[in-house]
Amino acid sequence: QVQLVESGGGLVQAGETLRLSCTSSESILNAVAMAWYRQCPGQQRVLVARITTGAPRAYDDSVKGRFTITRDTAKNTVYLQMDTLKPEDTAVYYCNAVYDYHEYWGQGTQVTVSS
Repeated sequence: QVQLVESGGGLVQAGETLRLSCTSSESILNAVAMAWYRQCPGQQRVLVARITTGAPRAYDDSVKGRFTITRDTAKNTVYLQMDTLKPEDTAVYYCNAVYDYHEYWGQGTQVTVSS
């Protein structure tokens, strides 16, 4: 069972930055894909950014140019650098990983952006 542990959420003002971290209990080199999703109250969970083996990184249009997904394979950690945050980025952010066609989720971390 793969475990994903997220950290880095918090309360910031519009225009500020945050970096989320997601550490996997398994080597991320073995992951087919790792991604960040977010969910607002009463809404569906949506993809924010994804790293897929052998494919370009993917971003939701709403975060292109502001968010960057990276990974550190030595630390089995995936990061989401969030710059120029906006109030509409407020959500619970979830780390997602796919290993051997099984999907795993982190517990979520709250990001709140005040105007």
